Amino acid sequence: MRKALIVWGGWDGHQPKEVAEIFRGQLEREGFSVEVSDKLDAFSDGEKLKTLDLIVPVWTMGRIEQEWVNNVSAAVQSGVGLAGCHGGMCDAFRENTDWQFMTGGQWIAHPGNDGTEYTVNIKAGSSPLVEGIEDFTVSTEQYYLHVDPANEVLATTRFPLAQGPHSPNGAVDMPVVWTKRWGSGRVYYNSLGHQANIMEIPIVKELMRRGFNWCADGKALAPKGEVQGAYTGMADNQL
Repeated sequence: MRKALIVWGGWDGHQPKEVAEIFRGQLEREGFSVEVSDKLDAFSDGEKLKTLDLIVPVWTMGRIEQEWVNNVSAAVQSGVGLAGCHGGMCDAFRENTDWQFMTGGQWIAHPGNDGTEYTVNIKAGSSPLVEGIEDFTVSTEQYYLHVDPANEVLATTRFPLAQGPHSPNGAVDMPVVWTKRWGSGRVYYNSLGHQANIMEIPIVKELMRRGFNWCADGKALAPKGEVQGAYTGMADNQL
């Protein structure tokens, strides 16, 4: 049986407990054995993390011990999948660039705030993860992110809708869904999910379901043994 760890907490405005419960239900229906923790020290046992198939962070803002980031990074590099959404993964620890390097991006703004209506444009043919899914409209926060150019982008949204200092730059397509590799591990991110009701939208749930399975399935394909040239982080106190 595949094993998953969900770690939730941080800013309550993102309803992390409720989102974590939605994810728990999804994963259990997919046949995972799921552990759920509301403490970041769930990342303190690096060897235990490497026995998992999937790690799902649901933790907005806050601070984390560098050693725990290193543990998650090492587990993903060894083949464990990492998947999450919205601020729970890509606005988790604003001060930790190693986390941002691993996850592929960092939230910086949501012009128009909650209730902005926008279209999520699926990049047809980009990946089996979006096969058969069509463009759809949502009313929620539209995330503007700084993103890794190595990401494989599966869906985008067009800015600007709400006017602001970014508007004179003209139209840009911002990634909404992406995948990337971190060592032997697979990483999946979806910028939707401001609150639990967004994660209950059927098309959003389906995107997350596919992402969870894709990330976890990578574990079986990862080479056994220690990762050669493993990245151990470059926190400020290491510079």
